[in-house]
Amino acid sequence: MKGLLNHWFKKNKTEEIQEVEEKDSLSSQEEERKEDVQSAHEKWHHEVDALYTLLANYYGSDKLVLKATRLEAIPLIQSDTIQERTAGLLKLILDDPTDRPLPSEEEIPQLLMEIEDHLAELIARRAVEDRLDKAVADKMQERHEDYVKEIKSQLLKENSGPDNAQTLKKLAHIEKMNQVKLASSVSEVLRPQAVAEIIGQEIPMQFLLAKLATPYPQHIIIYGPPGVGKTSAARVALEEVKKNVNSPFAESAPFVEVDGTTLRWDPRDVTNPLLGSVHDPIYQGAKRDLAETGIPEPKLGLVSDAHGGILFIDEIGEMDPVLLNKLLKVLEDKRVSFESAYYDPNDPQVPLYIKKLFEEGAPADFVLIGATTRDPREINPALRSRCAEIYFNPLEPRDIQHIVSQAAQKLGANLVENVPEVISNYVFEGRKANTILTDAYGLSRYRHPEQPEVLVQVEEVYEVLRSARLTPYISHKAENHGEIGKILGLGVHGFVGSVIELEAIVFPGREGKGTIRFNETAGSMARDAVFNATAVIRSLTGEDLKDYDVHVNVVGGGNIDGPSAGCATTLAIYSALKNIPLRQDIAVTGEISIQGRVRPVGGIAEKIFGAKQAGVKTVLIPKENQADIPSGLQGIQVISIETFREALEYALF
Repeated sequence: MKGLLNHWFKKNKTEEIQEVEEKDSLSSQEEERKEDVQSAHEKWHHEVDALYTLLANYYGSDKLVLKATRLEAIPLIQSDTIQERTAGLLKLILDDPTDRPLPSEEEIPQLLMEIEDHLAELIARRAVEDRLDKAVADKMQERHEDYVKEIKSQLLKENSGPDNAQTLKKLAHIEKMNQVKLASSVSEVLRPQAVAEIIGQEIPMQFLLAKLATPYPQHIIIYGPPGVGKTSAARVALEEVKKNVNSPFAESAPFVEVDGTTLRWDPRDVTNPLLGSVHDPIYQGAKRDLAETGIPEPKLGLVSDAHGGILFIDEIGEMDPVLLNKLLKVLEDKRVSFESAYYDPNDPQVPLYIKKLFEEGAPADFVLIGATTRDPREINPALRSRCAEIYFNPLEPRDIQHIVSQAAQKLGANLVENVPEVISNYVFEGRKANTILTDAYGLSRYRHPEQPEVLVQVEEVYEVLRSARLTPYISHKAENHGEIGKILGLGVHGFVGSVIELEAIVFPGREGKGTIRFNETAGSMARDAVFNATAVIRSLTGEDLKDYDVHVNVVGGGNIDGPSAGCATTLAIYSALKNIPLRQDIAVTGEISIQGRVRPVGGIAEKIFGAKQAGVKTVLIPKENQADIPSGLQGIQVISIETFREALEYALF
């Protein structure tokens, strides 16, 4: 800029010299001095004009006028004197609104040079800023174009996605299917909704509620035969204890139900629906955004879903032993821990929730309720030690009848008076009883569609029973008379007790060469009981059974392997030997020793309920089993005995 001004200055100087030379009349020294002064003024005016022009180009004419107005420099700019014009130029360059003394002529050249330098600096700075602004604008434009492309791509994905005409057609078909509803499931309709609807389990239900409705709820194992309401009882119990002020369960406490037989898992912890697992980004494919950055993703299991509520595991005795041990660890810690070789705690890309799960684990504070039809001795001892144990009772015929009547009310069906009794003769499971009633209900609906009310007839129930190939589960009922060589014993399978018909017959044999025959399918321990019986009978009567042919039979040929039929077998042989009838309304259980003592056996509660179902009035049990008699027992007399002689007193007719 300085070179441009110098060039402009030299050019004007040449023109002035030429003008001076053309004036022939000016030859004196004074005239030359005046001409020099005039020439300097003209030069300054030209230079000031050039500087104003550069300022106008730098700021713009409009902005320059506005600035001059603000600084009150308009009169100075429009002045004819070089001092005022220079002063106006200083105001604009320095952005100075104050009124300063006008510069002298001697100061003007130096001021113009300083003004020129300052303006050159402004113009140079502007050039640099322009280049930077252009670079920034270019970069912003590039970023903007990339951003627009990304937005367009995202919109295309959202609008189109993975669907096409075929997939959308299938989606529409599924939506149409969802709109078609036949009816609610009959199991949902008949499922108990209140404690009063759990039939035949009043005392076990009371203990179940007592263990949950407390600030310190316990883990529980429920033992019992199938179809007696274990699952329904647990579900109803949770809803009931939510109302209790001492209960730790909130209104939103979950009830998570799972079948122990279906809980499969991978020992490598690739998958574990019960406890949860980690989806590694390479093999199992975590979420896309996590997989792309190599971050493992923990998946919570059912124990975390049940946090704050109840985890109910049906058939818990069928669980994998290793998985069960892992569950016991969770019960102790009340948390589930996760591990993965891909997890890097120092990776800043790891989401906070994943970091928290790996470092602290997932919450799993719940109450475990397990249900099983297995014998307690078959259940993991470590699990039993952590749980309270509740035994559900087998259902009696009157319980089945109550369940059938209750189900009929929910179905809106009327029953002929003896329909519940008929069904109770064929099943001892509440679930199965409801199934038979539902089938009979459907048969009646089909045959009489025009009737507004459904009436279930006995004939329709029998048709359902025949179709299902069912037979009465009680093959023999107690009778009110005496019979020689015949007695009712008691057995138990699982948690279901039943009566066993034992009969004996004695024939005179060759002295010392008699034989004793017994069912081969009855079992070795049952046969040993017969030999024990010979010793007891010989000590009581002096008769040696080696002088007789003795035949003992278990009616139906069932396997009663175990010592509990010993006392009953001895009674049958004694009755046949002495030709004395035995009561047929009494049932006997207990092991017999060679000294004639009645030893304790297992399954007392189940055997008593089985005797009740067969109409037995009196049950003889070992004295040492007296504590096993169910509380609140009604409708049957239970007598405890210590010796075979006592059994004779009650059993002889």
